[in-house]
Amino acid sequence: MLNTILQTTKKFIKKNKKEERKKKGQFFTNKEIAIFMANLYDIPKEKKSLHILEAGIGTGILSCALLEKIEKEGSINKVHLTCYEIDSSIIDILFKNLECIKKNLKISFSFEIIKKNYILDKKLLQKYDVVIGNPPYLKLGKMASETEAMKHLCYGSPNLYFLFVAKSLSELDENGEMIYIIPRSWTSGLYFKKFRDYLLSESQIQHIHLFTSRDKVFISESILQETMILKIKKTKEHMPYVKVSSSFSSLDFSDRTEIEVPYEIIVSQDTNYIHIPVNLNELEILEKIHKLNNTLESIGLKMKTGLTVDFRNKEMFYEKSEKNKVPLFFSQHIQNGEIKFPINKEKEYISIEKKGLLQKNTNYLFVKRFTSKEEKKRLQCGIYLSKNFKNYSMISTDNKLNFISGEIIELSECLVYGLYTIFNSNTYDSYYRILNGSTQVNSTEINTIPIPNLEIIEKMGRKIMRERNLTTQICDKILEEYI
Repeated sequence: MLNTILQTTKKFIKKNKKEERKKKGQFFTNKEIAIFMANLYDIPKEKKSLHILEAGIGTGILSCALLEKIEKEGSINKVHLTCYEIDSSIIDILFKNLECIKKNLKISFSFEIIKKNYILDKKLLQKYDVVIGNPPYLKLGKMASETEAMKHLCYGSPNLYFLFVAKSLSELDENGEMIYIIPRSWTSGLYFKKFRDYLLSESQIQHIHLFTSRDKVFISESILQETMILKIKKTKEHMPYVKVSSSFSSLDFSDRTEIEVPYEIIVSQDTNYIHIPVNLNELEILEKIHKLNNTLESIGLKMKTGLTVDFRNKEMFYEKSEKNKVPLFFSQHIQNGEIKFPINKEKEYISIEKKGLLQKNTNYLFVKRFTSKEEKKRLQCGIYLSKNFKNYSMISTDNKLNFISGEIIELSECLVYGLYTIFNSNTYDSYYRILNGSTQVNSTEINTIPIPNLEIIEKMGRKIMRERNLTTQICDKILEEYI
């Protein structure tokens, strides 16, 4: 049955342009992933019938894989599938596929196709034993009807995928299971905080599968979004651990690895961020850093994003240092741990006309906000010392650059060097990759990362200043001595 549905899906993909499907957030699951997701479901021993939900069902690939698994296991004799699909171009294919399943399945099977927007459908609340899905990945506007319908979970412009997960969870029966393939982006940051609060209060995470390759997850698609499979159970019963598996290629799962991670390591009690270590080395890094009790904010510091958005302020940029012009620092000025300025980059100075774009010329740790997925290090830092630019009382920073500055205390030189030792180390670079799968360094997240206390940071700073060596290897060596 599954092979038949996959053939009809491939024909649909050939007839419908990728650009049009992308506008709908429509990406199809391949056979191996569908089977893997279906096999994650633990069929309740006490049940003889099941009610399944798949919202945004497409051609029915996932439901078919799940039904084949249920039939094979042999304990269930009756299944009803409720599915949602609003793409009129696919409804006929879906109906034929479900009829094919009904004809060939050896257990009693019925289905209903609801041709409505799942998020906006106000039908009487039903309860499902299992939810499975590959929801649409589509960014919504702040005023979109779906955003309004679930505004209690939204911050800014949400993505449709997590609204599907949230509504499905509300319709999941007690002790029911939900298995979704979704982007990793929900696991940290402010935009998804309300969603995480809801999900973690209503359910327990049982299994996470992480695809470490960004380009092999969906059929015939060029998707570079880091993707995960999430399995949760709607229960208040505390899970002692979470299974975390990973694979580089999604084509056959032959390189799949799996570890069990204590629930408290996966889910941060302080920030509700989701940490996903995929091997024992990463688990050790999490355990080591989570023993630290301080953050940047708790010791009087804060990471912020650069003040100047270049495309909005280009008329204020200048080639040379002149009266009423100050240096404008970009990520390119970070070179081998230091700040090199000028570097013959086009327009490295900015007018002092807009006070909101200026900041005090004091000591900072600069951190690149964006890196490419090919780069080995996510955290790339540069030590900025005000004494090297003593002719200026003010400077400016580009929006693609983050900086750590003093909120309550001033950054001494040894403190800046100490922060560099931390954030330039492989340990913290690995920690951040475990926390955040994107190529963007988010200041909100950095401000919550556990770090040593002020005294130890200063000691590390003095040590690396004596070393006169800013390599990652030296940072690792010094960090290891103290934590």
